[in-house]
Amino acid sequence: MLAVDFFTVETVWLQRLYVLFFIELGSRRVHRAGCTHHPNAQWVTQQARQSAWSLAERTEPLRFLIRDRDQKFTGEFDAVFRSEGIQVLRMPRRVPTANAVAERFVRTVRTECLDWLFIANSQHLHWLLSVFVDHYNHHRPHRSRSLVPPASRRLPSAAPPNATAGVHRRDHLGGLLHEYSLAA
Repeated sequence: MLAVDFFTVETVWLQRLYVLFFIELGSRRVHRAGCTHHPNAQWVTQQARQSAWSLAERTEPLRFLIRDRDQKFTGEFDAVFRSEGIQVLRMPRRVPTANAVAERFVRTVRTECLDWLFIANSQHLHWLLSVFVDHYNHHRPHRSRSLVPPASRRLPSAAPPNATAGVHRRDHLGGLLHEYSLAA
């Protein structure tokens, strides 16, 4: 299953940017589609086409897409996914918990990244979200996945790490995000 949603970000110049993203419900893997000042139906449909091309490369196909009833999600948007064999499910009215995984990602990206930074413009936001989504998909542990990142195929380690092995820390976004790994 796949969910799609928007969230907004305010820049230091008091401009509102809209971010469109897709999230796989099973793995929690995020696919950031794009950000713009003025999202309209044509822009959203184009983002859907580009996302559908990348999702078509998956080994196991997606069956469902969950979306809200926003007017920007038109019949053309739905047709893009239907052509890929994905059934589009619209959320019931006034039930924000129906898309809880997507809403939780919005809270995570805000509390762990965007609330701590001043966003200058859409290019700056694009770069920040690229770094954060890479961190989120490849390094950030998720409780719903037994502390394994979404893009990882490894199983959680049952044995404690070797006490003599060192830990290597890599910082991103000026030290806002930390990634840890065992030193070889």
